[in-house]
Amino acid sequence: MKFPKTASLTLALTLAFGALASAHAEKVLRIAMTAGDIPRTLGQPDQGFEGNRFTGIPMYDSLTQWDLSKADKASEVIPDLALSWAVDAKDKTKWVFKLRPGVKFHDGSAFNADAVVWNVNKVLDKNAPQFDPSQVGVTASRMPTLRSAKKIDDMTVELTTSEPDSFLSINLTNLFMASPAQWEKKLAAVPASVTDKGERAKQAWAAFAADASGTGPFKMSKFVPRERLELVKNDGYWDPARRPKIDKVVMLPLPEANSRTAALLSGQVDWIEAPAPDALDTIKGRGFKIYSNPQPHVWPWQLSFVPGSPWLDKRVRYAANLCINRPAMKQLLGGLMGEATGTVEPGHPWRGNPTFQIKYDPAAAKKLMTEAGYSAAKPLTVKVQISASGSGQMQPLPMNEFMQQNLKDCFFDVQFDVIEWNTLYTNWRIGAKDPSAHGANATNVSFASMDPFFAMVRFVDTKAAPPTSNNWGFYSNPDVDALIAKARTTFEPKQRDALLAQLHAKIVDEAPFVWVAHDTGPRAISAKVKGVVQPQSWFIDIATMSMD
Repeated sequence: MKFPKTASLTLALTLAFGALASAHAEKVLRIAMTAGDIPRTLGQPDQGFEGNRFTGIPMYDSLTQWDLSKADKASEVIPDLALSWAVDAKDKTKWVFKLRPGVKFHDGSAFNADAVVWNVNKVLDKNAPQFDPSQVGVTASRMPTLRSAKKIDDMTVELTTSEPDSFLSINLTNLFMASPAQWEKKLAAVPASVTDKGERAKQAWAAFAADASGTGPFKMSKFVPRERLELVKNDGYWDPARRPKIDKVVMLPLPEANSRTAALLSGQVDWIEAPAPDALDTIKGRGFKIYSNPQPHVWPWQLSFVPGSPWLDKRVRYAANLCINRPAMKQLLGGLMGEATGTVEPGHPWRGNPTFQIKYDPAAAKKLMTEAGYSAAKPLTVKVQISASGSGQMQPLPMNEFMQQNLKDCFFDVQFDVIEWNTLYTNWRIGAKDPSAHGANATNVSFASMDPFFAMVRFVDTKAAPPTSNNWGFYSNPDVDALIAKARTTFEPKQRDALLAQLHAKIVDEAPFVWVAHDTGPRAISAKVKGVVQPQSWFIDIATMSMD
């Protein structure tokens, strides 16, 4: 067919302008999270590690960070805002960090040693103007030995711990650097009529959260609590390899799995966390990609050891671990889980040689329960606090209901207290003795196992009992405490791994958990999102992705 010259010219111009418009179309990535609210944006996120994943790492940097660039090996700690670090040879409570020069916060102010000291003091120094009690729980509990920070020069800072702590450089991945200048600006805008120091700081942090400033690859552009967070690329980001190719990222809280799946299939979002297992075939059939990878992650019941707890009898703890049909649960989840036989699995350097072998053996479980005095006619009542969704919680309602049915066969009467995820996470730091536990003698909070403190120490160290850290059940054992002290003060990696293997074996043999599953971090993502690396980590790096 021939077109008139004017028509041909019009068509050519239309196609040219269309191609130009397409080339310059804004690249927007829309993500549906499992959280019921936008994780806090002020620099120390809540909502568990989903907060770190979506409002921490994209907007902020820390002194050290996880390498998220590889899918075929476990993530390792790498330099971030610190170029290097070393513990003092003579005094192992002191660490010196050399900082990265030339880094700017989103507001244009400089990152330096003063900013590090300021950010440490925001969670440790109650006399500091910027001290924020609301950020302490999600920060100090993850690095309980950190005590102070001191400026050596503009690009050097000294951190001091309460005791030698070889875990510190790992734990610092959780201390995100917020802009002191931006906070000071928000403080100056607080009405003079507000005279209370604490209230002024609180209002300044609230204003900062709505107009945040970090050093990360994305900057906040719009924030509507409980509805959406919009981030735009930071063209001036200091690391060219992580300078974003995506123009905008939109975060949406959708805690219900079927709602997230429907949003993906209808084109409302491009990415969902934890898709509904029974929809995986439909999702793949529509051209979406399912990404998953084994993670350093445990989905357990953490047990109470307070007086009167039904879990004080080791036979009961063993029976519960032997009564869970993990292969059937894996099938329920479409294969997207690992079967847990401890915090880490055989082949891991911390595995050790536990004598208690966790497996599905209901006959052995029933025998133990009978010895403990229970039967079908006289079941043991246990109460577990659980959530309906949340970061790393996988599919908590069907998984817990599955366990409830398994355990019924082994003479357990399992009752649930279902609460909102962030409330459950907060209660985790308050402990089983607190009224917030509602009489529960177990809690179902999934946890990271990528470093010694997160994997083991915070749950079984007597010194980690609430409110210090996450020893929710107040477990205490002198032999365990002694192993922790040795491991914490051992700075040679192989020697430390050997001690951690002994610690893990001891923990499995004591069974302060019912170990159930390891997550594989399933997420469904549109095929138009390119460069997705699903690391062996709770986290993922949006900054290195692109879109068609």
